[in-house]
Amino acid sequence: MLVAFSVTPIGVGEDVGALVAEAVRVVRASGLPNETTSMFTTIEGEWDEVMDVVRRATEAVAAGGGRVSLVLKADIRPGAHDALHAKVATVERYLESSGES
Repeated sequence: MLVAFSVTPIGVGEDVGALVAEAVRVVRASGLPNETTSMFTTIEGEWDEVMDVVRRATEAVAAGGGRVSLVLKADIRPGAHDALHAKVATVERYLESSGES
């Protein structure tokens, strides 16, 4: 499964980068395939392992802020492998075949 999630501390002011970095640190240490963008971190793996990482990342942010907002979107597709990259590659192929890039 793929899970895109965003975890944000509430009530700690406008600069939340240091606490968000703690969440990303947990994700990267998990060893699961992942990517971080300006809005979300996406992680790929089996249900239990992905949800455990999301929980621990959320707890890491909560440790520094107390209240936390968590936004999560999941793509549950049994048997899919490397969906983190394959889905983007599919879109890129369509863009190339239509002459756009």
